[in-house]
Amino acid sequence: MEKIGFVGLGIMGNPMALNLCNAGYSLAVYARRSEMMQPLTAVGAMGCDSPQAVAEQSDIIFTMVSDTSDVEQVILGENGIIHGAKAGSLVIDMSSIAALATRKIAETLGEKGIEMLDAPVSGGDKGAIAGTLSIMVGGKTAQFERAKPLFDVMGGNVVHIGDNGAGQVAKTCNQVLVSQTIAAVAEALILAKAAGVDPANVRQALLGGFAGSKILEIHGQRMLDHDFEPGFKAKLHQKDIKIALQTAHDLGVALPGTALSAQYLNALMGTGQGELDSAAMVLALETLSDVKLK
Repeated sequence: MEKIGFVGLGIMGNPMALNLCNAGYSLAVYARRSEMMQPLTAVGAMGCDSPQAVAEQSDIIFTMVSDTSDVEQVILGENGIIHGAKAGSLVIDMSSIAALATRKIAETLGEKGIEMLDAPVSGGDKGAIAGTLSIMVGGKTAQFERAKPLFDVMGGNVVHIGDNGAGQVAKTCNQVLVSQTIAAVAEALILAKAAGVDPANVRQALLGGFAGSKILEIHGQRMLDHDFEPGFKAKLHQKDIKIALQTAHDLGVALPGTALSAQYLNALMGTGQGELDSAAMVLALETLSDVKLK
């Protein structure tokens, strides 16, 4: 059995790594805040003092960090994975970053004989805990097959999209859909409330029809309860939508709905609410409409 490394143990990374431990894999782990390693070391993982040290102990190294600069730092930076990984090892980045950056990192690793997959996820913290994430993978087919048993531990829907960067493109498309659907759910519930109809009953009715969705089910309830404990932080969603809009700019593609949802996320950031779950987009709409769901 190959030895596994995991770098980045936040809201998503921690339960994902725990699922690998619980499946019997030997793990070496690293987090910038050492206390984040404790749940893993408590079940037998080896705590390390750098991504390089993780790579030295591992055949396959996962990374799950916040943004492009973090990925570049933990993989290519000082004490990064590239300095500890041996030729033939595999780096799997499960963060959400731009496809172009992913391809450049893969090329740099390739010069050292190190393989790479990009494998961003969707499903939030609940999916990470349950091991039911949707995993979108870019890279060589042989490396995908090598990693597939590990992906199956963490995810319920694992799809090889294409070459390096293809997984990130799929994740960007995911965020385009999610951001606009959150905004649409928020608008529908606010409209119901403003019209004097119980939005909870409207949500329940819509769940059984063509408008039903996971976002209406989960985030709709969050909105009604004003429960914005983060499963996926608004500031990270804003980062992903920035990637989508930059990609659209580079390709000359119109994404007007995405541009609108970006403004709701920008408003959350501007009011100091970026640490809330992205379902808190409803708060911006509540302010615009002077309607409170709760």
